[in-house]
Amino acid sequence: METHHIIDDKFLNLNDLWQIYSQNKKLQLSDNSRKKIVKARHFLDKKIKSSERPLYGINTGFGALHNIKIDDSQINQLQENLVKSHACGIGETVPNEIVKLMLLLKILSLSKGHSGVQLETVELLINFYNNDIFPVVYRQGSLGASGDLVPLAHLSLPLMGEGEVTCQNQIVSGKDILKKFGWAPIKLQAKEGLALLNGTQFMSAYGVYTLFATKKLLYIADVLAALSLDAFDGRIEPFDALVQDIRPHQGQIQTAAFIRDILDDSELLKQPKKHVQDPYSFRCVPQVHGAAKDAVTYVERTIINEINAVTDNPLIFPDEDKIISGGNFHGEPLALSLDMLAIAMSEIANISERRTYQLISGKRGLPAFLVNDPGLNSGLMIPQYASASAVSQNKQLATPASVDSIESSNGQEDHVSMGANAATKAYRVLDNVQKVLAIELLTGSQAMSFRKLKTSSFLQSFMQSYRKEVPFIEKDRILQKDIAKSIDFIRNIRLEKIS
Repeated sequence: METHHIIDDKFLNLNDLWQIYSQNKKLQLSDNSRKKIVKARHFLDKKIKSSERPLYGINTGFGALHNIKIDDSQINQLQENLVKSHACGIGETVPNEIVKLMLLLKILSLSKGHSGVQLETVELLINFYNNDIFPVVYRQGSLGASGDLVPLAHLSLPLMGEGEVTCQNQIVSGKDILKKFGWAPIKLQAKEGLALLNGTQFMSAYGVYTLFATKKLLYIADVLAALSLDAFDGRIEPFDALVQDIRPHQGQIQTAAFIRDILDDSELLKQPKKHVQDPYSFRCVPQVHGAAKDAVTYVERTIINEINAVTDNPLIFPDEDKIISGGNFHGEPLALSLDMLAIAMSEIANISERRTYQLISGKRGLPAFLVNDPGLNSGLMIPQYASASAVSQNKQLATPASVDSIESSNGQEDHVSMGANAATKAYRVLDNVQKVLAIELLTGSQAMSFRKLKTSSFLQSFMQSYRKEVPFIEKDRILQKDIAKSIDFIRNIRLEKIS
């Protein structure tokens, strides 16, 4: 297994990112990336000396202050002031796993040679990443407009010996962490502060992380749908390839094929059925899960394009002899995609909770609430309440953030994407989806234990692993512990490939 990822011109897909992230690979700049970073910096320095016209964010103020010319002697101070003044995050801190992705994505963007930063700046970011030093970043503050100004300011402060970081589960100052490792603080040069702060790495990091989680949860949702279907004594006919082929949505076709495959040798599935149809939450799994997968395919394409992009401003083009102030920092592509992700995954939780509800309803030979001696025992009556609560919250969280915009920077930034809110909402939705699926796992496994015939060999193996963590519920006990163990069981499932 390779222990390093060499940063070069390769276009990275989601699985490439997963291998870097999940295997905790160290980062290293290729010679070509180093040359491009240095070339852009030299070009910028020459341009500043030779140009008489104002260059936005290089020798001017920022945002609504873009028309104010800055004296050459104050250019470096301008960049330091920018980072400090924009570090005004509020709310909870960002989890370290997201901050790690922010570092990775910022490094990838800066390495492409269109940002004009010093090589030392990129190398220090790599040192932070490779040594699991996570700047303390706050969840709220970005409008997803000029990129993620506020969270990226907090990400950048420790490079200057400011702000705070988490290292080995301890919060220390940026100054102390540099001293501990013997690293010199970066003295920001012209445009560097702007390059660090402009960009979509906060939104993108949340997007990548939620995509990682989504891919796994979609797989688990299919497995649990198959488990619940068989435990409910459901019918396999709606999953027939003939049904899918005449409505050829790719996600639908894949879902039906997967469930047919993992239920292939089920004794339960092959027994004669007394009922002609199943409720929609079972019968329409290919259509609902499949639609979510098709939506996620679009989201993945958008986010992968974004993490391979350069999203700061202004952009440096040494070969074309141009410095262009544009709008690549605007988060609209991510805002729309992350809203879609939240909606799609909310539906995965929604249909999962309905399957849970059906299983505890005392139908098809199953006892009410899936417990012996119901009445004395409430069994799995109340976990469905918890599931319904999470599903209801997801419906509220799925309200799009991208339809909102609030004017900022004295009218200069008159349309903003609110992509950061879309990103953090999607993260919360995925957390709820995991909980809802954990309750379906608890419920489906309990229901299956009341069946005399065997389910498929795949599901028997799956349940055997689960039963090591959560035993059959003989009588009422504190179910919060079982739910927590079920969540951990799902969380600990590892996929070798993410796509």
